[in-house]
Amino acid sequence: MQKLLIATNNQGKVEEFRDLLKNLRLELVTPHDIGLNLEVEEDGSTYARNAEKKALAFAQASGLVSLADDSGLAVDALGGAPGLFSNRYLSKPNATDADRRGYLLKNLGDKPRPWTATFHAAIAIAIPGNPSVQFAAGECRGEIIPDERGTGGFGYDRIFFIPEVNRTMAELDMEEKNRVSHRARAISSAKPLLRSLFGP
Repeated sequence: MQKLLIATNNQGKVEEFRDLLKNLRLELVTPHDIGLNLEVEEDGSTYARNAEKKALAFAQASGLVSLADDSGLAVDALGGAPGLFSNRYLSKPNATDADRRGYLLKNLGDKPRPWTATFHAAIAIAIPGNPSVQFAAGECRGEIIPDERGTGGFGYDRIFFIPEVNRTMAELDMEEKNRVSHRARAISSAKPLLRSLFGP
């Protein structure tokens, strides 16, 4: 069976990708699975550029077709912040997801509600030895709420409320989340690209 490298060290993303791609005839492997220890600086000016950098670097290092993503949360009341810096929003050593959620809510404290927001995701697929990268994107609209709800997911999921399902991202099980999330929508767009590379 052909292998696809999921180019991330984020276990939460790995679990989502495994579920989203389970119907494809591919063996999904992670950097950990193949003993690859690689960190790529995410200094691009767009989600797509960051995803591209990671996909190319992992494809070159592993010799495998590699799928990478970059994602972030854009809050309208904060002018689109944290955006590209969602995972580095709080410049505190060893900051946790809870720390970042708390910092975001602190910065929203004096802003009128609703705090509308959008999760964005960009997917990049790279082939070893080929500088051309294929892209897909997805987004999920919602709003930030002041109190955490749910225990699933990671990142900002516990304070990201999705009106269409009347729950936070963290209150959804994997199947539900993988119908409405930004990453699910990006992968849905990426599947035809993967089938063109690997076959049905």
